[in-house]
Parts: sequence; C-alpha cells; structure tokens
Amino acid sequence: MKYRFKPLIINVAVAAVMGMASCQKEVTVSATDTAAIQTAVAQTQAIAVSISATTAGDSVYVINTCSAHSRRDSVAFGSLPSSITDYLNTNYSGYTFQKAFTIKDASSTLQGYVVIIQFNGNPVGLKFDTGGKFVQVLEQREGRDLLGSGHHEGGCFQNRDGKQRDTVALSSLPSFITTYFASNYPQDTLVRAAKTRDSGYILLSKNNGLFATIFNASGSFVSRIELPAQKGKANSIDQSALPANALSYLSATYPNYVFNKAFSITENGVVQGYCVIIEANNTKYGVQFDAAGNFVKVKTIR
Repeated sequence: MKYRFKPLIINVAVAAVMGMASCQKEVTVSATDTAAIQTAVAQTQAIAVSISATTAGDSVYVINTCSAHSRRDSVAFGSLPSSITDYLNTNYSGYTFQKAFTIKDASSTLQGYVVIIQFNGNPVGLKFDTGGKFVQVLEQREGRDLLGSGHHEGGCFQNRDGKQRDTVALSSLPSFITTYFASNYPQDTLVRAAKTRDSGYILLSKNNGLFATIFNASGSFVSRIELPAQKGKANSIDQSALPANALSYLSATYPNYVFNKAFSITENGVVQGYCVIIEANNTKYGVQFDAAGNFVKVKTIR
C-alpha cells in the first residue's frame, strides 16, 4: 500500500430545543431566547426531527421546507409517488422512513413533497417536485442556531465552520485499518481519512478510480464504494479550482454543505470532469460533474 499522503409553530421544551447532550454542550436558554426560537421555527417553515431513530424528543430542525404562503400537510409513505421511493431506495439503501408532507400553495395546488428519513443514524430531509424528482437536501439546524449562522462550536453541525475537525492524519490511522488496506487494496493511495459521528472511519483513496472505504468503531470493514467519476487520472484540487456552475449547484442542492475533498479527472492532460466529496447535515456524498461543471451523478457515501 502506498502512503502518499497528499408556518408551523411547534411548542418546544427547552431541553429539546437545545438538542441532545451527544450533540453539544449544556447551555441555558432564557425565556426570551425560547420565544425567539419558536418564532424562527415558524419563519423558516421548520420541521422538528429526532437526531436518531431511538432518541426521544425533538432535537434538530429541517428548515426552509416551503414558502411562507404555502401549506404543508402530512402524507402517508404509501401515498408518495413511486419515483420518490425509487430515489430513496437507490440513494439511501437501508433508510428508515420518519415522515412526509405535501406542499401546496394558497389555491391548494400541489407544489411538491418533503420527506424525512433516518440514514445511518442521521436524519435527512429531502425536497422533491410535483413529479417526485429530487430537488434538494434540506438544511438542518439545532434550535439555538435558527437564530444565527446555522452552527456553533460543540454542536451537531460544528464542521460547517470549515475547520474539518473530523480529519484524521493518515499517519495516525489505527493499525487494523492500515493492515486491512495493505492486505486488500495494496495499490490504493490514501488521500484523506475522517472520523464519523459514531467513531467509525471513512477513508478516501484512489486506484484507477476513486473510492470511499468505511470501517465501524470496532474496526470492522463495513463497505467500499466507488465514487462517481470519469475514468482518468485523479488529481486533488482546491475547492476554488472547481467550475463556478459546479459550486453553484452544490450551494443550491446542499445548503450550508461542508467541503471535504475535490478531484479533477484528466486524460492525456485534458480535464474530463470532477468529483467532489461533501458533507450535508452529517451525511457524506460524492458528486460528479463534467468538464464544464455540469452535474452528472451523485452517490451517497454514509
């Protein structure tokens, strides 16, 4: 193995508003702040969700689910268009359904759907159009962050500040990972390693393609995913080197996303496309663009 380290007001209890202890430090919220949060919930058309399928109470919010003049109504899973369930099965294998809503305008005309699922212990909020075509991964915020920039140090979404605290130095990887890679993927070049919220690991590597290899907290191999990319030589690039329309697509489709890593794919010195690894609300995605920066494909990593 080569080591080239290159408008719905929700009555929110204070504890629920502040999230679970696993997400952030304990903070005291004044009555004034609680009232302001309730107002922000209404203004952002927020939906309260649990941080995990087994956690009681509401700890985070999926925001900007519809416009201020729209109406959101609960809908049964079985009433969703088949294109939505097909999308979920394809992109979030093993997910657990939480709740879904139709979005209608003032004249009761259908505008689209919002679906909330659990995926690998994290809530995911998704917006679809009237035909069930995917539109956007909706941003999530903790209660106190509805009033500010969308994150705070020590919170569930603290990595939005760009400090990439989850990064693990390749030289500091546990021996069970390096041994596994040496035995199973000796030609891979590791390019980045990160710790997951459940203390597992995600490793990015390249070897005639780009791969994400996942291990759980106990060191057991979970899966290996080939990331979406054109064939060719993968070169690490800065976020600023991506085409402007690729950056615009990411901002519109994954609001407040966290940039992890980007690659240009070249053949005979000519750029064929790009692969960008991002995190949106604690779920990681590999997003493929063509040479002009147009969206091609996405694959959910974990």
